[in-house]
Amino acid sequence: MANSLTRRRFNTWVSATAAGAGALSTPVAAATELPLFDAHIHYSHDAWEVVPPPQAITILRQAGLRGAFVSSSNDEGTQLLIAEATRVGLPDLIVPELRPYRLRSDVGTWVRDEAITRYMEQRLGKYRYAGVGEFHLFGEDTELAVPRRLVALAREHGLILHAHSDVDAIERLFRQWPEARILWAHSGFERPEKVRELLRRHPKLWCDLAYRNEQASGTKVDAGWREAFVEFPGRFMIGTDTFTPERWHYIAGNATFSRGWLADLPQPLAEAIAWRNAEALLRPAAQRA
Repeated sequence: MANSLTRRRFNTWVSATAAGAGALSTPVAAATELPLFDAHIHYSHDAWEVVPPPQAITILRQAGLRGAFVSSSNDEGTQLLIAEATRVGLPDLIVPELRPYRLRSDVGTWVRDEAITRYMEQRLGKYRYAGVGEFHLFGEDTELAVPRRLVALAREHGLILHAHSDVDAIERLFRQWPEARILWAHSGFERPEKVRELLRRHPKLWCDLAYRNEQASGTKVDAGWREAFVEFPGRFMIGTDTFTPERWHYIAGNATFSRGWLADLPQPLAEAIAWRNAEALLRPAAQRA
């Protein structure tokens, strides 16, 4: 519903301004003030001492984030951030997702580790989340028992799947759970034409743009990505991907960079990608969990 509302608002704006010759290149006014919702943040075990929770929350606030979709290896990092955000009066800043990793090394082994299933069941029984992920899953591994259980748990709890996956795995996930809502991490590192093809096939697929900076050259959006954004205004959101502790110090810079290229888009579209799409997808999921 929220995604359809975003599209209707965008289409209304296009209709109202299409008579103007440069309607789709109108820049965002005061782009540096544009709120952001970062849909790809990790706060893992090796980040807690390097960037303690009070400093982490300060970084998110200084970047001008109204929300952050946070997961961690292990999940204690996410819970630490939620507690700190609540302590300083920002209970809505962190939208949590459960990552199926206890340590960074689980990235390459989790799909065959039955202990991951027990870990996820324990955490889901204790805390509320909006999604599961970001998890790394490719091709035929999607059919293994542990990933299938992850999908089943997400289905039982009504959670979004945040998948760092190839096209094959995305298709397999939808075959396992046709009603799934999937947030495709890094847009699969695919070209915009391929991303558009998949978005046309799957109306419940969204894309985070973490590490997709080739979509912009300086402050200009690449033509292929511009076409993807215009065709699917409600299906993209920004992300940083703090996969190592030092990446936390890139959050503010990535926010500034994002505002720069978003300023090359029409204002309703820029706002949708900057925060409205993430707010519409992720916030309700957290409240329903």
